[in-house]
Amino acid sequence: MNFELQGKVAIVTGPRTGIGKAAAIALAQSGANIVAVGHNTMVEIQEEVESCGVKYMEILADLTKPNMEMFQEIVAKTVAAFGRVDILVNNAGIIRREDSLNFSEQDWDDVMNINVKSMFFLSQAVAKQYIAQGEGGKIVNIASLLSFQGGIRVPSYTASKSGVMGMTRLLSNEWAQYNINVNAIAPGYIATNNTDALRADPVRSAEILGRIPAGRWGEPSDIGEPIAFLCSSAANYVNGYTLAVDGGWLGR
Repeated sequence: MNFELQGKVAIVTGPRTGIGKAAAIALAQSGANIVAVGHNTMVEIQEEVESCGVKYMEILADLTKPNMEMFQEIVAKTVAAFGRVDILVNNAGIIRREDSLNFSEQDWDDVMNINVKSMFFLSQAVAKQYIAQGEGGKIVNIASLLSFQGGIRVPSYTASKSGVMGMTRLLSNEWAQYNINVNAIAPGYIATNNTDALRADPVRSAEILGRIPAGRWGEPSDIGEPIAFLCSSAANYVNGYTLAVDGGWLGR
């Protein structure tokens, strides 16, 4: 099995912290050059990525306001710098918490724009580049346990992450013929900014931990390495699958 990504070029969205940062570092440790896409500068990861002996480039883009020119520009800048693209990790995403009876249209649109619309149209732009290159490529989306379950107080997040799993299947059906593998990771309860509120609530945190067979919150690195696997040639025959990395939550 070959998990090496030496010389590959990986675009990772939202890599400043959490799962995105872990994905960028895991890919860099496997030999991939990293193109970090986010709305603020990401000095937090540049040094760690470059310490792996690979190249790093930053592209500033606001994925909460998706438009085709932005996605085309991300691909064009990557190709201008590195000559190609081999990997896309659609990690950028947000969550809004509120009872469904009180949920606002703005919170619905904000979440859907970045979690689904940006994911789809950036994937489209990258896939066109893969086809032009004629060598295929890898796309890994970040789904959620709420791609499988309903959850509470996160209606737009649940809708968006269900959409991520569905689009992962659809895109794999259409693009496997071009040697493009589209898969997703569904993280369990991971210690990131998105779960700060849950971990700060002693009652809710205890409820969550009581359901996880592994008995702990996941760490971002628990997700980064499976992402690197799906981006490697070891996963060449994995298409359209959403892999839950959840400490056993779904099997409970």
